[in-house]
Amino acid sequence: MTHTRNLIWNSFLPEGVYMPDGEPHVFNDRIYLFGSHDKEGGDTYCMLPYEFYSAPVDDLTNWTSSGISYRADQDPLYNEDRCYMYAPDVVQGNDKKYYLYYQLAGYRGRGGYYGPISVAVSDRPDGPYEYLGFVKNPDGTPHNEIVTFDPAVINDNGTIRLYYGTLYPYDEWKEMTEKNGKIYVDKAQAETIKAEDFDVANVDKLEMEMFGRTKDQLENVRAKYGSVMGPVTVTLAEDMLTVTSEIKRITPYKTYGTEWQEHPFYEGSSIRKIGDTYYFIYSSLLNHELCYATSLYPDRDFKFRGTIISTGDIGLDGRCAKDRLNATGTTHGSIEKIKDKWYVFYHRVTHGTDYSRQALAEEIRIEEDGSIQQVEITSQGLNGAPLLAEGEYPASAACIITNGNMPHGSNSEIKTLIPMLINEGYDRFITNISNGTYVGYRYFDICKDTDLSVEIKVNKKGDPVSDKIEIYETMDGEVLGSAYVPEESKDWQWISLKTGLKPGKRALFIKYSGEGSISIRKIRFI
Repeated sequence: MTHTRNLIWNSFLPEGVYMPDGEPHVFNDRIYLFGSHDKEGGDTYCMLPYEFYSAPVDDLTNWTSSGISYRADQDPLYNEDRCYMYAPDVVQGNDKKYYLYYQLAGYRGRGGYYGPISVAVSDRPDGPYEYLGFVKNPDGTPHNEIVTFDPAVINDNGTIRLYYGTLYPYDEWKEMTEKNGKIYVDKAQAETIKAEDFDVANVDKLEMEMFGRTKDQLENVRAKYGSVMGPVTVTLAEDMLTVTSEIKRITPYKTYGTEWQEHPFYEGSSIRKIGDTYYFIYSSLLNHELCYATSLYPDRDFKFRGTIISTGDIGLDGRCAKDRLNATGTTHGSIEKIKDKWYVFYHRVTHGTDYSRQALAEEIRIEEDGSIQQVEITSQGLNGAPLLAEGEYPASAACIITNGNMPHGSNSEIKTLIPMLINEGYDRFITNISNGTYVGYRYFDICKDTDLSVEIKVNKKGDPVSDKIEIYETMDGEVLGSAYVPEESKDWQWISLKTGLKPGKRALFIKYSGEGSISIRKIRFI
């Protein structure tokens, strides 16, 4: 079945489609998004088969899918402990066929670091794909000395380069703990782990259990490469399976005291070549951001350059982690040029968990010196301009949902009651909107005086006088319009307010004040 929906806001795929870990690539005048496939309201990562979406490069409103691209049970390594397919990438080989690289894993990541990387092949970018084999050493053994996680591939003028890895800096933490009794995680998080909370004697046990290695295997890898962790790269033969080079490290696996310290690599390797410069995009250990590094070489001398985007706008204009503008969790993605514009594709968390992640995109700019300034999260997505303040938008077009105390939860369910995007069947809305919660949209093109209707459900009625909805242009600005919240009801109902927004490019923030709580399903400009 082919699915389609006109794009008018940030979450550009059809409602109900949750596609994290997006790798965008342009093939034959279409932009394809290759990613994992979460289940709406699921309880673990990547529960559904791959289904890759694409759009014409000159019509980014028309994203479609031809159906299932590839199933996990097509892989001979599939079993109940490794039955889900994690973050993939696709490359066109020198034979013009398309090759899909991915990792199998189990419930909440179990077995995901055991390797090897699997490969499938197709005549079309979006499949259907057929299993080809796994990445192997020249002697035919699986290639998995360094943890083979989150593969990324590039056809570099005929040379096929594979990137992969993850980083839990146990060895580094052990060394620092033994030296000074503290483990400095990073300045950006501003936290340390006390020595008594980290049993240095269990480092080997942790790595053996997490990465599926014996102690002898760990010792052999450490003797040769220093650690089983960290991002690395190798080249592949024309068969797209056989490794033809030595393993080369992209970033150090020990980052304390280096340029990588505040934004160390965690996962999500991605590679692009722009002109003569290689861009290595990755998810940092902070977990809410995509960072990048550059080099004139594909396998060495990468220099940290900065953050491209944070799902909580952390770091932008000095924003601290405690002031994040959304609940945050894992994010993963990359950059791609579509016609004459560059975009970053990433994902955000929904449903109060890390298991229903939604694909988003923002326009970015690559400066003459090759730098990319961190961009803010918006509601515009691939729209290329502010959204027209006309007609209806789903509440999910919001780019900011905050009660002023939003948490971070990686590979977890958030236990506290927070405002969040959820679904009930085909109904999708933002719920748990309590006192002081802002639901924000950046940006609208206000052409004339307009009123706003908000479709709400009153979950719990508080004081009849103090319970109200207010409109702001900035969260610390003046109230532009307000309306009292009606009585508690099981039904959705529209309430109208003056926006007070002047013509031009404007942000719009809806704030609830009161002792109860509401949900928002849609907004409508009148």
